[in-house]
Amino acid sequence: MEKTDNKMKKCISNLQEHYKNIRTGRANPTILEKIFIIYYGVKTQISQIANISITDPRIILIKPWDIKTLSDIEKAILKSDIGLSPNNDGTAIKIIFPPLSEERRNEIAKEVRKLGEEAKVSIRSIRRNEIDQIKLKKKKGETSEDEIKSFENKIQKLTNKYIDEIESIVIKKEKKISTV
Repeated sequence: MEKTDNKMKKCISNLQEHYKNIRTGRANPTILEKIFIIYYGVKTQISQIANISITDPRIILIKPWDIKTLSDIEKAILKSDIGLSPNNDGTAIKIIFPPLSEERRNEIAKEVRKLGEEAKVSIRSIRRNEIDQIKLKKKKGETSEDEIKSFENKIQKLTNKYIDEIESIVIKKEKKISTV
C-alpha cells in the first residue's frame, strides 16, 4: 500500500508542478525556473545569477549580480515559451504580466480542468494496476478472496482520497484564475 500511496502522491505533485507553470496574470517567479542561460560555459538557471523579486502583483524584477548577463537573460526570456516580453533598462529586467481577458481566463480554466482530469485518470490507472497485480496473486494461489476484497477496499479509499485532493487543487486554481 505504501508504494501505491507514493505513486499517487507523485501524481498530485506532478499536477501541482504543471499548475506552477500556468500563467494566471499575476507575477510568479516560478515561470522562470525553466529558463537557462550559458554563464561561464555552464547552463545556469536565472535565479542562480540574479535577484528575482515581485515589485507589484503583476511585475517581476530581475537584477543580475553580473550586469554583463543582462542581455543573455533578456534573450533567454524572449526565446522561452512564457509569452512575455522583458523590458531591459540597462540595470534590471522587468517582466510585466498583462491582465487576462475573460476569454483567456476561460482557456486557462479549461486547461486547469483538463490537467486535473488527466491526474485523476493516472490515479485510477494506478488503482487498476494494483488490483490487477493482486488478482494475479490469487490466480497463482498466493492470496485468498478475503485478502483481495480487503485490498480492493483499501485501494479504493486511497483512490478516493487522492481524487478528492485533486478536486480541491483544481477548485483552488480556478478561483485563483477568476480573481486575477
